[in-house]
Amino acid sequence: MKRIGLVVLFSLLLVAAGIVQAADLTIDPSYPFATVGPQGEQAATHDQIELSPSDKEAVRSGKFKAAICLHQTTVWTKAVTNGIRDTFNDLGIEIVAITDAEMDSQKQTTDIETVLALRPNIIITLPIDPVSAASALRPAIEQGVKIVLLSNLPTGFVHGKDYAAIVTDDLFQMGKSVAEMIGDALGGKGRVALLYHDANYYVTNQRDLAVKAVLQRDYPGIEIVAERGIADPNDGNVVASALLTQYPNLDAIYAPWDTIAEGVVAAARSVSSKVQIFTIDLGNTSAMDMARGGNMKGIVADLPYVLGQKLAEVGALSVLGKETPPFVTVPAVKIDRGNLAEMWPEVMNEPLPQDIANVLSR
Repeated sequence: MKRIGLVVLFSLLLVAAGIVQAADLTIDPSYPFATVGPQGEQAATHDQIELSPSDKEAVRSGKFKAAICLHQTTVWTKAVTNGIRDTFNDLGIEIVAITDAEMDSQKQTTDIETVLALRPNIIITLPIDPVSAASALRPAIEQGVKIVLLSNLPTGFVHGKDYAAIVTDDLFQMGKSVAEMIGDALGGKGRVALLYHDANYYVTNQRDLAVKAVLQRDYPGIEIVAERGIADPNDGNVVASALLTQYPNLDAIYAPWDTIAEGVVAAARSVSSKVQIFTIDLGNTSAMDMARGGNMKGIVADLPYVLGQKLAEVGALSVLGKETPPFVTVPAVKIDRGNLAEMWPEVMNEPLPQDIANVLSR
């Protein structure tokens, strides 16, 4: 999930301002072992979002327009956008603008104001700052524009009134899948260190908590010997180096996302550690280490192209006045060296990079 740069930026701003306290991996007795929305909503699965043939015909005859207000441009957002574009093209919905806020909430506000002048019927966006996004989107809502949200909820927004749905990943399933990969790789026994996102952000918090909760519930032979919070993704090397010094016999380390995992891999290499590393989100560097048979042993990824399809379908249903669930999730997949070549195209909707393919073929 390449939204992490945004997640870290926003979370650090909140922590610096004293608005939130650092997160931890405390498992509440009422932990649901399921993904829930930012307001406790039960998740609808992506396959519950579907247009009937008559719905599609109605949308095609409506001559609707849409704008996509991105938070940033990455390989991940490219795949999301491709999913949106292909679905809208099939439905005859014209995309009048695709903007890139460059992780700047003020620019995102300006982007929304600019695209609103193009009179879209649908705006799809990932709000960078929930407060400013709420203000920026309010004029669009008042003009009858349907708002579809990627992962984040603007402050004070009410489902059905202000937005059609939030579409995001099955966050618990992502963390559960990591725990299962660790458990299987270690044969159910071993010493593990968990890194976690040291800020209150429900996307990463749910994933991190799920890793720990499932390890504790399903793998009693695995000992979690250390938990370390990390906010700056560039600190992966430093934090992992300290861990490997203190616990040289670690069997596995969980890193919250691939940028952090890159530093953890570098730390393991520097001391010739054979520690196995597991993370969330598919990235080129981690995939290359996996292809080479390095420390990176397991990656759990979402399906950004499918995510884009569902964002578009929610938008299409909303302009028809159809009811849509408040919170929709897209599944995750497990990736190891054995299925990397197969899973990359499914996740990214593009061919495996040639340099990685070359390494895998040796």
